[in-house]
Amino acid sequence: MPIYAYRHRSVNPYSMKTESYIRVLAGTLVLTSISLGHFVNSWWLLLAAFVGFNLIQSVFTGFCPAEIILHKLGLGDGACSVQPEKKA
Repeated sequence: MPIYAYRHRSVNPYSMKTESYIRVLAGTLVLTSISLGHFVNSWWLLLAAFVGFNLIQSVFTGFCPAEIILHKLGLGDGACSVQPEKKA
């Protein structure tokens, strides 16, 4: 969404949601893993596989370890978690 679309919103356009933090964290870990796998030891590629597996399983289960860590660090807003619907 372009920056000008946020002009009339009361939300800070530069604040990140939990989903964005998770994407940054996952991307950083994958790139780090690939670099270490290339320059240090190929076993580091297992880290990239682990990150990918966790991204896939979090879609189906709603359980995201990275979200728990980010919440404990005080980052994000919990937008990724699957919340049970409240009955009226």
